[in-house]
Amino acid sequence: MTVLSAAILLFLVLDPLGNIPFFISSLKNAPPERHKYIIAREMLIALAILMLFLLAGPRLLALLQISESSLTAAGGVILLLIAIKMVFPSHDLEESDKEKEPFIVPLAIPYTAGPSAISTVMLMSGSPSGNMWEWTLSLFIAWTLACVILLFSDKIKDLFGEKGITAMERLMGLILSAVAIQMLMNGIANYVAGRFPGLTHP
Repeated sequence: MTVLSAAILLFLVLDPLGNIPFFISSLKNAPPERHKYIIAREMLIALAILMLFLLAGPRLLALLQISESSLTAAGGVILLLIAIKMVFPSHDLEESDKEKEPFIVPLAIPYTAGPSAISTVMLMSGSPSGNMWEWTLSLFIAWTLACVILLFSDKIKDLFGEKGITAMERLMGLILSAVAIQMLMNGIANYVAGRFPGLTHP
């Protein structure tokens, strides 16, 4: 993947449009004038967590002895599950914390740096193509776009409405599902080529 394609993939996984209702619900007990500060703080915490897993990903994958083909196929399955959730959202908002100002949970974890985002950056870091600087740049680009959207979540919701946001989220899910299927097919093809070279090179 290139820096741009990796950034788009991460942006789709972070799903800031789908997180808008969750952020608004979690911040309803906090003073309105502190909303942007809280979102910026939580997004910075999420970025730090994702960077940690991006840097530690190759060592962890090497420790687990996960092959490239398994890594690609697993990434396809994970992204496909994320895409299905985006196309068919449940719209079940979790109860906001009793505290007026949420800290780390649930905005940073799991809404932003959730299992899907963490697993995606780990899969990217273990890919032989590209280098850590490229993946870091991709993560920063995707995070910046997501941060801007969430900082203006109130205005975006008022501008597009519930139906508009849902439509955009489902469109992003359809795009992500195509990427997921391609990754899964590539992983299976690489595995077959490695185990049964006669099938691909008669």
